[in-house]
Amino acid sequence: QLQLVESGGGLVQPGGSLRLSCAASGFTLDYYAIGWFRPAPGKEREGVSCISTSGNTTKYANSVKGRFTISRDNAKNTVFLQMNSLKPEDTAVYYCAADINDFRLCVLQKVDSWGQGTQVTVAS
Repeated sequence: QLQLVESGGGLVQPGGSLRLSCAASGFTLDYYAIGWFRPAPGKEREGVSCISTSGNTTKYANSVKGRFTISRDNAKNTVFLQMNSLKPEDTAVYYCAADINDFRLCVLQKVDSWGQGTQVTVAS
C-alpha cells in the first residue's frame, strides 16, 4: 500500500499563501501521478490539481486555476501544491493520492486509499 504524508496546512488570512507537501514513504514517486483532493458538496472529494508521472502535464479545478500550482521534486520524493490568493472557500482538509496510471487518477479521479490530510483554514 502506498503511503503518502501530507503537510504544510495551517491558518492563513484571505489573500495569503501556503505550500502543501505530499511526501512518499517507502516508495519512490518517480513512477506515479499525484493528485490533490479536498471535500466538496455532493461528493466525498473533488480533484483540486494533478500532475502526471512525467511532470509534463498538470490539471487544475476551475476554482483554483491561476492561483494554485502543482509541482514535483523527484529528488526529494515530494510533490508540492503552492496555494496563492487563498479564499475562505478554499478552507478544507487537503489530501494527496498516487496512482501509476495518469488517466485513472487525473481524469477519472479514482483513488484506492487516502492519507490523513492536512487542514487549510482561510479566515480573517
